Amino acid sequence: MPTDPASTDPAPPDPAPRGRAAAETDLSGPAPSDAAPTDRPAWNRRSLLTGAVAGAGVTGLGAVSAAALGGQAPWSGAATDETRPGQRTEPFHGARQAGVATLPQAFCAFVGLKLDAAATRDSLRRLLRVLTDDAAALTSGQAPVNDQEPWLAENPSRLTVTVGFGPRTVKLIAPSRVPQWLRPLPAFGVDRLQEAWGQADLLLQLCCDDKLTLAHAQRVLLKDVRSFASVQWVQDGFRNTVGATPDGQTMRNLFGQVDGTSNPYPGEADHEKVVYGQSGFTPWVQDGTSLVLRRIHMNLDTWDEADTPAREDAVGRRLSDGAPLTGQQEHDEPDLDAVGPLGFPVISSYSHVRRSRSPNPDEKIFRRVYNYDLAVHDASGRSRSGDVSGGVSTTGLIFASYQADPVKQFVPIQRRLDELDMLNTWTVPIGSAVFAIPPGCREGGFVGDVLFT
Repeated sequence: MPTDPASTDPAPPDPAPRGRAAAETDLSGPAPSDAAPTDRPAWNRRSLLTGAVAGAGVTGLGAVSAAALGGQAPWSGAATDETRPGQRTEPFHGARQAGVATLPQAFCAFVGLKLDAAATRDSLRRLLRVLTDDAAALTSGQAPVNDQEPWLAENPSRLTVTVGFGPRTVKLIAPSRVPQWLRPLPAFGVDRLQEAWGQADLLLQLCCDDKLTLAHAQRVLLKDVRSFASVQWVQDGFRNTVGATPDGQTMRNLFGQVDGTSNPYPGEADHEKVVYGQSGFTPWVQDGTSLVLRRIHMNLDTWDEADTPAREDAVGRRLSDGAPLTGQQEHDEPDLDAVGPLGFPVISSYSHVRRSRSPNPDEKIFRRVYNYDLAVHDASGRSRSGDVSGGVSTTGLIFASYQADPVKQFVPIQRRLDELDMLNTWTVPIGSAVFAIPPGCREGGFVGDVLFT
């Protein structure tokens, strides 16, 4: 995958702002094509089995003009304007929203919004129309009508915008269609939840391979909502950038741990069941799903006190390559019955691998996680087990879990982890929210329009 810009600086295209839909459209027409562009990265099971799944993204080299260098740019000839990563797009319109089965981008911003007290069904309709129109423009590399820096929209970099509904939003739109699982998760003993990261009324999930593009899109969309809602929280995260690791390699979290090996990958039948409820669950709405968003603080100070064997015993996998302690490759199936020379299980009863697994095939989730690492304000001394501040880092995981029914799929897994997971020694959930993810929309429609019919 090329990472270098084009050999010359192309003339900026004339901005082509997209106007907002002025009236309701007939939703009974033909659905748009779901065909994806040929330069769009895709999940690939074959590559997953040889090296695993992707946490890839893009950041560009610092831009220096050829004129400033007195000649041609040093990266000349590496890629054309059409093939450089910044020009890659993910389709916005379709039966399902992008940003779930999409190959994870390098950066994310989960934005939780609180609707104004005076919010109504009609004001939500107007808001969703505006957001949909501007998100569709931004993800295709076009500047929306209210964009005061349109040139910052010219590199979409696989930007996706995914909209989620909290309980209040669904109640305002369609009270009879609120899914029974759209409520706070039950209390878990490991939780030390902070109100600052709690339930929001509306979610904007922005993911992108370029941080500048993401920041610009976030500002444009938040200008759309300020007459309807206020920002409750923003959770920024990151994964590896394109070129930093081989394509198809599973991401690592800041414990150095391979994170996400046992995912049901898009394109597999199990993914359809787990995420969209096909042949196993009853979706709350066709092509809709749910998102459980957990903010998990990771105490690196106390993690530093554990040696590699202790860490691997807690995880149940080798940290170097993610292989189970009973296997040779990352995607080898763990042998939970294997015992060592002294008769003890090779994979301990309290290991994360064992506690996260269930014989019930319904208890599966699809995880699409990001790291966070914030500026340190109190770097003196060491943080202790259970602390969520202090030490030399404020680090953790934005754990995004998608499933058809959180109560039947996510909660049983979390209960087992809550009861006996050695990783709880170093991790503390500090934020939790549940969102209903509505289907996508066709051109001329808007996200969530099926709930208004």
